[in-house]
Amino acid sequence: MKRSLASVSALLFTLALLAGCAGRAPAPESQMRGQWSDQQSRLEAMNNWQLTGKVGLRTPEDSVSANLDWWQSPTYYRLLLSGPFGSGRSTLEGNDQGVTLITSEGRFQADTPEALMEEQLGWSLPVSALDYWVRGLPTPDASYQRETDAKGYPLYLQQQGWEIAYRDWVAAGDVWLPRRLVMSQKGLRATLVVNQWRLEPDDE
Repeated sequence: MKRSLASVSALLFTLALLAGCAGRAPAPESQMRGQWSDQQSRLEAMNNWQLTGKVGLRTPEDSVSANLDWWQSPTYYRLLLSGPFGSGRSTLEGNDQGVTLITSEGRFQADTPEALMEEQLGWSLPVSALDYWVRGLPTPDASYQRETDAKGYPLYLQQQGWEIAYRDWVAAGDVWLPRRLVMSQKGLRATLVVNQWRLEPDDE
């Protein structure tokens, strides 16, 4: 049985973790960034953090948006989405035992987020790569192409058939992290707008 657009969008958001508007010029403070090479190793080691923001998805048929709260640690992650798409809130939780998705339609489990998406939607996104892409990094287990600015910060990243455009950056602790990024592939466009990054003491 096909799901409604609202419930499919809620599930897609929970698994894809991406959001809403693009095209503005970078904020003036982002021009104060140091060199990418000075912080790259810290970003690679950063595995204990939280972010809050807005997510949105645009397809040829429709567009929807939601609020996002994402908790990430070395052994556990949790994503909470809430917004105006009708189904209230959706939660995705994962650890080394598997992944659980809780929505208004029930509780679903699988070994990986990709498998869960394939099971519920019939197709999948590279969900496991998003932990890297949201930090401005390519996932280490796949080839990629990258275009950078004069300071070495990614402008565009192409990996696993996706193009990720980094629109703006924000300071968090002693590193600069993406504030706005846009992912696109074959008619699907998704943008993440981060309102706040929180780094745990080990990462700051």
